[in-house]
Amino acid sequence: MDVRPVETERIAKVTGADSANRTDERFAFAATDLGILWDAGGDRVFALFGDTFGDGWGGHGAGPASADWRSNVLAWSSARELSGGLPWDGVVARPGGGAAQVIPSGRREVTVVPNGAITVDGVHYAHYMSVREWGKPGHWRTNHAGVAVSYDDGSTWRRPRSARWPNRHGRSRFQLGAFARDGEYVLLFGTTNGRYGVPYLARVRPSDLLRVRAYEYWDGSGWRGDEDATAPLFDGPAGEMSVGHHRGCGRWLLLHLDEPRRGIVIRTAPTPTGPWTGGDVVVSGDEHPAIYGGFLHPWSLDGTLDDAPGPSGGFDVYYLVSQWGPYNVFLTRTRFEIR
Repeated sequence: MDVRPVETERIAKVTGADSANRTDERFAFAATDLGILWDAGGDRVFALFGDTFGDGWGGHGAGPASADWRSNVLAWSSARELSGGLPWDGVVARPGGGAAQVIPSGRREVTVVPNGAITVDGVHYAHYMSVREWGKPGHWRTNHAGVAVSYDDGSTWRRPRSARWPNRHGRSRFQLGAFARDGEYVLLFGTTNGRYGVPYLARVRPSDLLRVRAYEYWDGSGWRGDEDATAPLFDGPAGEMSVGHHRGCGRWLLLHLDEPRRGIVIRTAPTPTGPWTGGDVVVSGDEHPAIYGGFLHPWSLDGTLDDAPGPSGGFDVYYLVSQWGPYNVFLTRTRFEIR
């Protein structure tokens, strides 16, 4: 089966003052990025955004810190129809109004950035990175990555020490991570800190999501309990990742930033372990400078195939993309054909 992107369209800006959501007025954030999407149950999709700024935002890129800065915020949506945009129904709010920071910050870290998330049996889990220092574009150093957990529907989050991958020598392979469900396991696709590492794969039973010692790592032919034995899924690089199984075409989709190719790339595979395709650029940085992120809307992976020029039909996939200059988030749609 050959699954190919044939058309990409930027649908709408979904955060910021000039978006239909007017997040500056409603939720006190004029600028933000990322927007990790996952099915949270209760006919809702949750979205975790990264560093978020309100009054006093500089108008380009992140900052300043004095502009009502929060390291992360959480919104939700119940919209099924995405052809015109992605409306936010609400946010986890702080006293007095506006979006609250949900994953707490600690000492010796610049910020706490979410990477991926999943809900299992009503409990929400978010993979995050503790950023120690920012470097040149596409490079940074983390203290560790971990899994934060919320038992109260996203209102408050804890960062258990048992759910951390230390990064003392900068070699940990799961400092950025994307969750996906595959039968009895939760999968974690990971890479090193920054946007130039290759991707790796781990799995864990849902009951052990908060126990790093329980994770197993794909070594290219089987599963082992040693992170250092993990083999790359494909030649990198892979920046922020988002992964899911598309029910209609029966293949896994992996969306990620590819810095050398200056764009967001989509790859497909019959199984999570591969083989993964070489990837196609679906959003070009030449058209939209300084793009990054790329987070799949989970409900758009549930669709069946429809009629298309290709012999086997086609489907649409929706996802969120960030752009540094506007420092806001855009809903994007890519059309795929199957041949």
